Amino acid sequence: MENKAGGAAFTLDVEQKGGVAVVRCHGRLVAGVGDALYGRVRQLMSEHKRIVLDLTDVQHVDSMGLGTLVRLYVSAKGAGCTLQLINLGKRVRELLGMTNLLGVFTELGEQGISIRF
Repeated sequence: MENKAGGAAFTLDVEQKGGVAVVRCHGRLVAGVGDALYGRVRQLMSEHKRIVLDLTDVQHVDSMGLGTLVRLYVSAKGAGCTLQLINLGKRVRELLGMTNLLGVFTELGEQGISIRF
């Protein structure tokens, strides 16, 4: 997926085990790439009760990317799933904090829980 703002393409890798799916995101979560993330994660919601988005390699999130995260959260709630964010970079954490969304997403990393397969 090439993002329209230039820079690194947005890609994702999915690992599934039991009722947990870990989606590792790479690149910039910006306008033009959110639908691909939403579509893939939405598919996982029918098979898994817990979805973890690992944002270790996400360098930037714009307003459209933020909207995608909120949309995923609402869809997960509706599907009876838990959506969690881990490994937030400083800029992503600040954005979520400024928009009062940081408390909405459960961060496993702060709880000392690791995801390994």
